[in-house]
Amino acid sequence: MGYDAASMNDITREAQVSKGTIYVYFTGKEDLFEALIERERAVLFAGIEAALEVPGIVADKLHAFAGAIIRVLCSDTVIRAHRIVIGVTERMPDLGLRFFERGALRTARLLAGFLRSEVDRGSLAIPDVDLAAAQFVELSTAGLFRRRLFGQMTTPPTEAEITRNARATAAMFMAFYAAKPIAHDGAK
Repeated sequence: MGYDAASMNDITREAQVSKGTIYVYFTGKEDLFEALIERERAVLFAGIEAALEVPGIVADKLHAFAGAIIRVLCSDTVIRAHRIVIGVTERMPDLGLRFFERGALRTARLLAGFLRSEVDRGSLAIPDVDLAAAQFVELSTAGLFRRRLFGQMTTPPTEAEITRNARATAAMFMAFYAAKPIAHDGAK
């Protein structure tokens, strides 16, 4: 039925519980929707966070992280949630803001923390870590996410497509942000 068309009566009937039971746990449909999103997000973020802990060099970790981002953002569940939130954000801007902060912004902050640690280690040279993190996330899903969101791509990307994007993302990112070794004679 979609978010707007579904009433609390429809929800309680489908869940086979009373309205009173629902209202014990949730203040309304918006609260219930956010709780469902948070439950899914917890599972999805576990995979994203783990991607930065894979063994290997920075490029390997970025490759794994890009793949995790693509799998999550292009999944049926996340695409449906984005469509719902976009559809109601005009009327409920706080819902859109919370959705963004707890999803996209959380991902960018997680990556920014990783990037800062790599800058501190000397493996990356990034003047604006927050911008670089945002660039990485956008680059990861280039050519996939919007196609999925707007229905041009009706199924999640294949593993081959994910690998292609993730590999290219990590390579482009490292080509620009990898720390350049300094020659012993002072030349760069």
